[in-house]
Formats: sequence, C-alpha cells, structure tokens
Amino acid sequence: MNSMLAPSAAVAAAPLTTSTTAAPCIGRALVAAARLLLADIERGVRIGAPILRTAMISAFGGSDSEGAWDWKTAYDACEAAQILFLRKFGPAMRSRAGSPALLLAMLAKVASLLPTHTRRSEESQALQQFSTPIGLGFAASVAAAITPSDLVLEPSAGTGLLAILAELAGGRLVLNEPADTRAELLEHLFAGIAVTRHDAAHIHDHLDATLRPTVVLMNPPFSAAAHVDGRVADAALRHLSSALTRVAEGGRLVAITGARICPDNPCWRDAFIRLQERGRVVFTAAVDGRVYARHGTTMETRLTVIDRIPAEDPTVFPTPQALATNLTMLLDWVTRLVPPRPMVTPPPSGAAAPIAMRAAVPRPERGAVTSRISHAPAIDSIELAYEPIDWIPRGGGRITDALYEGYGLQSIRIPGSTAHPTRLVQSAAMASVAPPKPSYRPRLPAAIIADGLLSDAQLESVIYAGEAHGGHLAGSWMVDETFEIVSAAPEDAEGAVRFRRGWMGDGTGAGKGRQVAGILLDNWLRGRRRALWVSKSDKLIEDAQRDWSALGQERLLITPLSRFRQGTPIRLDQGILFTTYATLRSDAREEKVSRVCQIVDWLGADFDGVIVFDESHAMANAAGGKGERGDQAPSQQGRAGLRLQHALPERANPLRLRHRCHHGPQSRLRPTARALGWRGFPVRDARRVRPGD
Repeated sequence: MNSMLAPSAAVAAAPLTTSTTAAPCIGRALVAAARLLLADIERGVRIGAPILRTAMISAFGGSDSEGAWDWKTAYDACEAAQILFLRKFGPAMRSRAGSPALLLAMLAKVASLLPTHTRRSEESQALQQFSTPIGLGFAASVAAAITPSDLVLEPSAGTGLLAILAELAGGRLVLNEPADTRAELLEHLFAGIAVTRHDAAHIHDHLDATLRPTVVLMNPPFSAAAHVDGRVADAALRHLSSALTRVAEGGRLVAITGARICPDNPCWRDAFIRLQERGRVVFTAAVDGRVYARHGTTMETRLTVIDRIPAEDPTVFPTPQALATNLTMLLDWVTRLVPPRPMVTPPPSGAAAPIAMRAAVPRPERGAVTSRISHAPAIDSIELAYEPIDWIPRGGGRITDALYEGYGLQSIRIPGSTAHPTRLVQSAAMASVAPPKPSYRPRLPAAIIADGLLSDAQLESVIYAGEAHGGHLAGSWMVDETFEIVSAAPEDAEGAVRFRRGWMGDGTGAGKGRQVAGILLDNWLRGRRRALWVSKSDKLIEDAQRDWSALGQERLLITPLSRFRQGTPIRLDQGILFTTYATLRSDAREEKVSRVCQIVDWLGADFDGVIVFDESHAMANAAGGKGERGDQAPSQQGRAGLRLQHALPERANPLRLRHRCHHGPQSRLRPTARALGWRGFPVRDARRVRPGD
C-alpha cells in the first residue's frame, strides 16, 4: 500500500530522520503497541499524541527522543490497531450494516478515532509509503467482488489495510511487501502467511509460476521505484502491468493510482492500449484528494478496475467518471457501474498455500557450451530443437552474375519455425560458403516457435550468438587498471585474462531488435538476470522495450541508466540496463565515478550476461589513425566502449550490431560462429540484405 507524492499542508513539518535504535523485533513491538491502542478504540476514545506516545514507549521500551521509534512507525501501530479492530468486530459490523453504504459509515467512524499523519520518516518519503484509507480500501474491495474461492494478491501490502478487507470477504491472501519493517509487521498481523519482499514492480517475475491469484488489490507507489533515485513517472504502470500479467484468466485487478494514470490522458493512452491486449478496463474514476487528508496528503487519486480478459478493441475504453468528491459517491458508482466479474476457474487447493519463496538462482558455470544450464528456469521454456544438415548448393554450386543471392538457412533446419516475413539475400561470395554447424541449443518459451514470434533466420541468430559466446578469443592479455591498455601476456601470467568471443549480428531490415530480445531471453532463462543494452539514442529504448515485450516479457524490465545519477549505485536486483554511447563516455568528475565504472560495479565482477552494442557504428574509430589532414584521435565513445569490454573480459557476452551503408543496398551482417573482435581482433563478416532498402 505505497503511494502518493504530494504532501498536504498538514505535513509541512521537516522530515524526521530514521530511527537509529531498533527494537529487537520491531514487528512484535508494533503489534504490542497496537493491542494497547485497540483497547482505547474499543471504548471509542480518540487516539491523540499522548495516548499514542504512551503506547509506543511501553511497547518499544524507550521514547522517540531516545531513538527507540519515530512517529511514522507510531502511525503504523495505529493502522495495525485498526486491523486488529476489524478482525475482531468486522463480521458483526458487516452483519449489522446490511449494506455497503452503512458499513462505509461505520468504517469512517473508526477511522476518525485515529490521528492525522503529520510527520514522515526518510524511508516513507523515499518509498512513498501512504497507506490506503480504510474507506477507500473498502470501495476497492467492493469493486473486486471478493469471494471465499478467491486467491487475493496484494503486491505492495504495506501495513495490511487492504489485506484485512480481503480477509473479511473470505479471500485467501498472498502478501508481498518490499519494506522490511512493514513486512515484519505483516508477518505478525497475518500469522501463517509467508510475506515475500520482492520489488512489486516485477512481481510476476518473482512469484512461483504455479501461483495464479484470481484477484489483485493494489495501491502501488505513484512515482517511486525500488533502488532508483528521483521521480519515475511510470512507476505505477510498471506495477499494474506486472500484476496484470500474473492474475489468472478471468480474474480482476483493482488498483488505486494517481488521478493522472488514466486512458484519457494522452501521456498514458498507449500504455493502456497495451494493457488492454491482456485485460479490459471496465471502470475508472478519480477521487478527491481530501479522502487521503488524514494519511498525510491531499493528492487526487484514481480507482481503476481491470478484468483479465483481452479487450475486443484495445483502443476503446469506458467513459471515465467525473471526480468523486467523497467516498459515498465513489461507493455508489462502484456498486452501480462496475460490471459483475467474469467466470474464472478457481486455482487448485494447493494454490491456497502461502507463496513459495523462489530459491536463489546460482550463476551458471562457464565451460563447454552444453554445460551452461545450471538450474531449471523459472519461466516455462524449452530447449530449441533443430537439426544440423549438410548444405547442398543450389544449381550445382554455381552462382549467378548478380551481386546478391537469396538467403535461407544452410547448416541447420528448425522444425516448426516460420519463414522470415521479408526476403533476405546475401552476397554472392557468401552464398557459396555455408556457415559451420552449431551445437548450442537456446532455451526459449515454447510460444516463440508456436506463435512465430521469431522467424527461422532470427532463431538462427540466437543459436549462433550462443555458439560464439561459448568460447574465448585466442591468447591471454593483461588489462591495466584504467581499462585502456591491453597487452599480450603468457597464459600463466598472474592477472592475465581471456576475452570471450562475441557475435556480430544483423543490421536493419532483418529484425535485429527481435534478435537481440531473443538472445537476451535465452540468457535470462538461464539465470543471467542482468544485461546491458547500449544504443545510439535514448529514444531507441521504446523500440527495445517493444521488441522485448513482443516475446511475452515485461517491457519495463528494460530500464534507462539515466534514472540513476552518475556516481550513485545502480540499485536494481535484475533487469536490462539501457544507455547510450554518449552517456557511456561520461568520465569521472569530482567524487563521481565514470559511467563505465558505475555500470561495471552494477554488473559485478562475476557478470556473465549479455552486453549489446546496438548501432555500434556510433562508437566510430576507437583506435585512431591517420587521415587526409593528419593524425586522427580515437573517438571518446569508441574508447568508452572498449573500456567497458576490457573491464569484463572473462565472462561478458558481447553482441554487436551495426548499420552500414554502401552505394547499393544496405548491409546486414549474416550470423556466423566467427569470433567477434575489434581493436586488433580479426573480424570475418558476411552480409545479408534485402533489395530495395
């Protein structure tokens, strides 16, 4: 239940510093304070600062001035007391009310006994921790239409104010909360439920594959992302997209977001069109900011309901309701306008168990290509089946007088694959030679073949890239501490390294974005969950995300490096980092390390994933030389690209794609198992082209 970013006047006081003295078990201490407060709430006593302070001192064994707790933690205790109250009296309140409107009025009276949030901690500001007001949460739970047969996921569970409403409706709970203090509190409030602590923006990637909730209740951060400094405009949509992917077919997702996250907003319309390819928006209404006033903000919010059934026309959305000025109006709209839930097959009884924590994925050992799988992939996938074949030249081996010959797979056959949608050709010289027979078997989702998401030529690229990455270039080398100078060294020299072979891929026209996505996905399914994608322009991240999502993956796993200030750690557990050559050349300044060092620190010394050099001609001349006007200095972008490769010699899998123009058709680099080299390493490349470019 994290959200909000705009403070109200009530929160104008300076932020508090985080507590420096932690209780032995903060979750247990919070529940102890909540039980003390519960006795007052039961008697209808309003919880003021003196009562709250007394309860916290008693539970934590010290005061806030002594650092035993802070006031944001005290507000969490108040919310925990609210949960205990609803668990104790909620069924009777529901029975006595007889209607949602009367029950909402009862909940409002309970909420009025609790203090207004006027102070924050550093953590609450960084993570945008604004728990859901109980009345707004009740409206969301009514919209979800939870039944005892439902498995309810709350990806950012906060203190549990949404979870308790799902529990009272009879739903079984699946809880995730990335903040340690709140996760510990949830474990004490909801005994018997294992609370996971994943980044909820990627919840689908983290949860066990067999876990399919039928309902998702969520209040994600509006503009904050885990381990990212500064504002992230699409943070809420990242959470929505991942959670919607996880919910069962026919299930329902109900989300509380900022008011601007709406299909009618031109900034987000395309994102909602993509969402409607998987789930249909059936209701959306903005909510007056005064609803959140007691929780420390007056920012307007929005309640959105999405059913996990693809929309017939993703570009058509329901008419959004006007601003709900109060919760009574919102609840009336929900009860009248939200359609009944679709039919959904309940999950098997085994799915009602708490979330199974995903085991840590060990890094695959490098060795022979056939030994690179060290664990079972978490996503359903298969080993790509293909048959090596003996190539027989057409026409008795004779080539025509044309510059280019038609291209087709020469050394392998991939059963069930789809032909490339456009005609590919290759140079006449390369048409007379078949590429070597590979042995590498990529691991990809079955739908890649069944649905034709990658053509036969693109699958061939994935195969040959894996083949190339399985070996090293000849020789051993010494790299200086600046990563600038590389010199030959004896194999047994201390500190000597070897450079892993890379692969030079196709250019524009052969679907190089899909090829890159396929290579990244193969490595992703083998446990290599960090990768780097370098390109010419930051605008090209949209193309990268498009190609990654086209293979059924979460597009927002591709994150721009620009979200992390130079000199600060890149705090991403996993993902594909996207940057540009211009950014890569940013040197160290003042006390800030260079961008290359920042990236290398994130990838880690044992990094064995993929580095993509897209539009690699933008690196220009990295070695320098002589031109018509004398000596030419190496380009800064080329030097930065070399430093990055030199810093990660043993394990990194370089992938280089470029776009080269000739007087005739534009070139495509035909996939081969040749070693990829630059700055002194030999390169053999062929060309695959499409006439008319």
